[in-house]
Amino acid sequence: MSEQDKPIGPSRRTLLKAAGVGLTGAAVIAAAPSASAATIVHPGLLHTSTDLNRMAAEVGAGAQPWTNGWARLTANAHAANTWKATPLATVYRGTGTPENYGTLYNDIHAAYQNALRYRVTGITGYGNCARDILNAWSGTLTKIDGTSDKFLAAGLYGYQFANAAELIRSFSGFDLARFQTMLRTVFYPMNDDFLRNHNGNVVTHYWANWDLCTIASVLAIGVVCDDQAKIDQAVAYFKTGAGNGSINHAIPYVYDDQGLAQFQESGRDQGHATLGIGLLGTICEMAWNQGIDLYGLGNNRIMKCAEYVAKYNLGGTVPYTPYTWVYGPPGATTSVVQSVISPTGRGEVRPIWELIYNHYARRRGLSVPNSAAFAAQVRPEGGGGDYGPNSGGYDQLGFGTLTATR
Repeated sequence: MSEQDKPIGPSRRTLLKAAGVGLTGAAVIAAAPSASAATIVHPGLLHTSTDLNRMAAEVGAGAQPWTNGWARLTANAHAANTWKATPLATVYRGTGTPENYGTLYNDIHAAYQNALRYRVTGITGYGNCARDILNAWSGTLTKIDGTSDKFLAAGLYGYQFANAAELIRSFSGFDLARFQTMLRTVFYPMNDDFLRNHNGNVVTHYWANWDLCTIASVLAIGVVCDDQAKIDQAVAYFKTGAGNGSINHAIPYVYDDQGLAQFQESGRDQGHATLGIGLLGTICEMAWNQGIDLYGLGNNRIMKCAEYVAKYNLGGTVPYTPYTWVYGPPGATTSVVQSVISPTGRGEVRPIWELIYNHYARRRGLSVPNSAAFAAQVRPEGGGGDYGPNSGGYDQLGFGTLTATR
């Protein structure tokens, strides 16, 4: 479908009357924009036309903090329109294989950053660069292989590839049909197989992030390919799936009296706990832009989880319920009890907090002091290439100060 120039922002706003807020200076609660099975919105993943128009207007006006966010983007080497793709027929991820997946994630982030620069400025050189990267890969990539980590690659890079393509889906010379075919034949079958079979292991074997990146990929592919069935599959799994990525398994314990909720990997390490918040926000924002409110599930369970992870990683004290991890193949499982929250990686910095903060605080008018504090600490957020050379620095697309600030 062609891009929609008409703003697709929240269709209604409700005053927080229960809080006694008057009309002057009132906080508001935004509803998810309306969408139906017959109307898949484009662009409609992490950024809508309304978002892109806002970025362009604020940057053009020299307004803060958008201008600082824009400067962070333009300073990134991946955002240069001289970037040249290095497409591969087979991408490997996993120790013991001829790993080359860094080539893929670097090119994806270059495509995304150039596409974003094009959408904000209208300068075709950036659109050309993004188009050429995406066309090169869709004409070359046929397989993702490796150890079980290949499923991580299919999830993470599937949703990121889709986001880059969504920004230039109508750009001159972009082979959307071929790119859709790549998503359907290379990425989606792996995503689908993982959610159904979990690589032959019991459903609890893989940590929440494995499911979450896979859900993100299925959802994003559904939007780019105008495939409502895939969108529905991702949403249904997120709500009620058997694996650790469904909301009640990813966030198993809620402490309502403290406004907090424990993430499934909190006893593992904080690098993966913060990654989980980034993936939760990504899934929720993409769904929101298709008229589906996942942010509010379980009485804002995700908000409470973000507050929990942010508070602990900012040095605060949080409650913790021992978590039992069951892993292995059926009939030969092992159980490990994580009795305390892990301090490993505490203070991990990722460009994930602006999205969470701006949804709950700006769109919904809710108090998220820990997410707000972490967003302020990281602001202006960077993206791939700004957080080290390893894959963890490319797990999220980033630049939320520019893209998510409202």
